[in-house]
Amino acid sequence: MHFQVRGSGPPVIAPSVNSHASTVDFEFQTLRWARNYRRALFQEFAPAIRGRVLEIGAGIGQMSQGFSEAPNVTRFLALEPDPRFHAAFRAAHPRLDLFPGSVESLQERSGWDTLLAINVLEHIEDDGAALTAWAGLLRERRGRLALFVPARPELYSPIDRIFGHFRRYTKQDLANRLAAAGFTVERLHYFNLAGYFAWAVNFRLLRRHNFGQGQVLLFDRLILPILHTLERRIVRPPLGQSLIAIARANPLSSNAAIG
Repeated sequence: MHFQVRGSGPPVIAPSVNSHASTVDFEFQTLRWARNYRRALFQEFAPAIRGRVLEIGAGIGQMSQGFSEAPNVTRFLALEPDPRFHAAFRAAHPRLDLFPGSVESLQERSGWDTLLAINVLEHIEDDGAALTAWAGLLRERRGRLALFVPARPELYSPIDRIFGHFRRYTKQDLANRLAAAGFTVERLHYFNLAGYFAWAVNFRLLRRHNFGQGQVLLFDRLILPILHTLERRIVRPPLGQSLIAIARANPLSSNAAIG
């Protein structure tokens, strides 16, 4: 099973952004139930989160608080262009800085050490332009992009369209896009092998359009903790429902290849 971690209202970073307003409450509620899923993402990304951190597409901030408290963070700014989410974000996180706009309207165009984007890139039609813009924000300090996206095109199903996904990624496809945008990949792997098969059955085969709370809680409390321990400490899976990437922005003159 996969929980659509909607870190964002889709960001305004490219000419066409895919969204579906009726899914917002459903997606946020699912993530509220999935506390171990959130914890797993913190464990995966926390080592790369440091310095001045910009979260692209923060939504209502369900992931923001945890990342803002990572030990090496000196400044945390959450960016969210969708006005539907601003009041809820501020109510839940009054001490966090929120920029209610797009990347294009952000005045701080340099000096970032980390850019965090969780389930954002797949909502952007021209994802290459988005990645290139993100690399530009990180280039001055050779900062890192911490990226989480849905994986495997063969899993693309009606619920992906409902969520507003333009695509799902393969490992090599994402590596190529990151390299073309000016990044050197430091870590790239699949995440959530069980979720791959659960997604295939529920949403490709049975063509369902939502999760039940019972399904979410069963997976999150009983299956995910064991699964993630195996994936993180023993072996990364050959397939997964999602992809995790940590990539460093290249200097402007660099022709660095993928690591």
